Amino acid sequence: QLQLVESGGGLVQPGGSLKLSCVASGFTLDRYAVGWFRQAPGKEREELSCISSNGGGTRYANSVRGRFTISKDNAKNTVYLEMNNLKPEDTAVYYCAADWPYGDIWHLPSHSDEYDYWGQGTQVTVSS
Repeated sequence: QLQLVESGGGLVQPGGSLKLSCVASGFTLDRYAVGWFRQAPGKEREELSCISSNGGGTRYANSVRGRFTISKDNAKNTVYLEMNNLKPEDTAVYYCAADWPYGDIWHLPSHSDEYDYWGQGTQVTVSS
């Protein structure tokens, strides 16, 4: 069974930090580009960041650039999203997704429709 499982969400105060994990089972993330998304109630899903299969290419949304960092640990088959200086507007369900890049190790998906596998999400709540 091919699946992604996110973890690491929770309740944090404004200005705090969390590190989300996205673990794959049934396939190896070193062959996939991986993205992190979030969706808050009543809002559209937003791409936050993505990383190429070789880990050498990354992209960040303006809303999180400088605060969030995406990384890959192929030995653990895991992609991380380290989130610092969290704000109440970061409250959402956070999802990871994997995209098969057809051999292009530098490929970064341009649209969420390109992703092949999605996790179930982990809740992040930023509140005092």
